[in-house]
Amino acid sequence: MATFSSVTRQHVLQAIAEHDERGDEAFLALYGFSPAPEHVLVHEGRSYDAAAVVGVAHRQATGRLATPEEVHRGIDVAVAILRKRGFEVSEPFAARFAPRAAPARAPRAPRTRTTTTRPTPVAERPVAICPTCSMTLPATGICDTCS
Repeated sequence: MATFSSVTRQHVLQAIAEHDERGDEAFLALYGFSPAPEHVLVHEGRSYDAAAVVGVAHRQATGRLATPEEVHRGIDVAVAILRKRGFEVSEPFAARFAPRAAPARAPRAPRTRTTTTRPTPVAERPVAICPTCSMTLPATGICDTCS
């Protein structure tokens, strides 16, 4: 399975440059990707297939092309990596316009004013140290090293 954490901004820019050079259809066909309009990478006013660009950028980063199946299985991670690298990636159409339900919350109990008391700090007792070897003495008071 492909991991996309090694993909840098420069790798993505190289994949975009190759996409521009070859054209959309030739780029997708060369690497075995089919058009996937649900995730669109937008860079400098142009739109790119995010899955194909990430797959080719993965090849730039690792030397191995991420297969279309690997990219589509890990598309959420790939989109997060693209966004982390400063790219704009559109959400799927349904996710953009679907109403979002508010999370269910349990009713709160009414607030009452209570006073809390803080425990008073307890002074730490000094640690007993062996006068001969300067080791901390155990609870018995007899040094294990010197006795």
